[in-house]
Amino acid sequence: MKDLKYLTAYSTPLCAFIGLTYQDVWVWLTPIYAFVLVPIIESILPVNEVNIDSQEKEDKQSLHWTDFLLYLNIVIVYGILLLTLSTVTTQETSLAELVGLIFSAGIVIGSNGINVAHELGHRKSKIERTLGKLLLLPALYMHFYIEHNYGHHLKAATPEDPATAKYNQSLYSFWVSSIYKQYTNSWRIQMDLLKRANNSFLSFKNDMFWYHIFQASYLFVAYWFFGSLGLMVVIFAAIAGFLLLETINYIEHYGLRRKKLPSGRYERVREVHSWNSNHVFGRIMLYELTRHSDHHYRANKKYQLLDYHDISPQLPYGYPTSMVLSLLPPLWFKIMNKRVPADQRIESHKS
Repeated sequence: MKDLKYLTAYSTPLCAFIGLTYQDVWVWLTPIYAFVLVPIIESILPVNEVNIDSQEKEDKQSLHWTDFLLYLNIVIVYGILLLTLSTVTTQETSLAELVGLIFSAGIVIGSNGINVAHELGHRKSKIERTLGKLLLLPALYMHFYIEHNYGHHLKAATPEDPATAKYNQSLYSFWVSSIYKQYTNSWRIQMDLLKRANNSFLSFKNDMFWYHIFQASYLFVAYWFFGSLGLMVVIFAAIAGFLLLETINYIEHYGLRRKKLPSGRYERVREVHSWNSNHVFGRIMLYELTRHSDHHYRANKKYQLLDYHDISPQLPYGYPTSMVLSLLPPLWFKIMNKRVPADQRIESHKS
C-alpha cells in the first residue's frame, strides 16, 4: 500500500487534463502546480531519509505492479498530446490559452515522458527500453538514450560530460552547451558503436538514423492531421519538455567534479558526485529521480529501490524548487556555490 504514493506522479497530467477541459485561466494550472504549489507543499512536508528494508527490495526486484505505473505513462503522455492537438485545432483559443496549453503539454512530456523514459532506458528488458524510447519521441530527444547511457554515465561530473554544469555556469549557458554537445556526442558514440561492430552508416543498427526517421515521421503525422498549427504545437511542446530535462541535468551535478588520478583517468563515480533531495513530494512525483547519487552508483536499479546516502551532497530544496531558483542565476549561485564541496569546487575551477 505504501507504493500507492507513486500515483502522485499522475497529478501533473491530471492538471493538464483539467486545463484542457475548462481552458480559460485553467490552462495555466499545470505550470502553477509544478513550479508554485509543489515547492510550497515541499516546504511544508518533512524530509524523508528512510530507505526501504532488504525484504521489500527483494520483493520488488522482479516485475512489480509499480513497473506498470511507468508503462501507463505511454497512454498518458500521448493522450494529453492528442487532446491538446485536438483542442487547439478544433476550438477557439486565445494566444494566452494556446501558450498555456503548449507549456502544460511540455511539462507532461518532461515529467511523465522524458523522466520515465530515463528510468526505462536503464532497464535490462528490451521491451522496457523500447517503451522508454517511445516516451522520448514527443520531446524530439531520442538521441538522449544513446548519450545518457553510453556517455553521461561514464563521464558524469567530469569536464568531458556536457550534461554536467560547471561551477558558476548559468542555466542559460548550460542549455546551449548541453543541448548542442549531447546531440553531437550522440552521433560520435553511435559511429563508434557501428565501427566496433563493423557496421556501416547505413546499417540497420544505426539507431541515430532511425531516431531521425521516427521523429520526422512524428512531425509529418502532426502536420498531416492537425495542420501547421498542430506542427507548431508539437515542436514548442517538445522544446518545453527537453528544456525541463536540461534544467534537471543542470541541478543534478552542478559544480561537482570527480578527481583526476595520476593515471590520467578519473576516479569512479561515487555517491558524492550528484546532488540529492529527500523532499518527499518531489521524490514521489519524479519517481525517486531526486535520489540521483544511488542511480549513478547502480544505474539499472529500479526507482523504488533507490537509497539515500548521507555522504551525498544535499540540495537545500526539492528538485521543483531548485529548478525555479536556477532560472535566476545570481540567486542560484548565492544559495548553491557555498554548498559545493571545497575539493570538488577546486576541480571544477581547473576544468
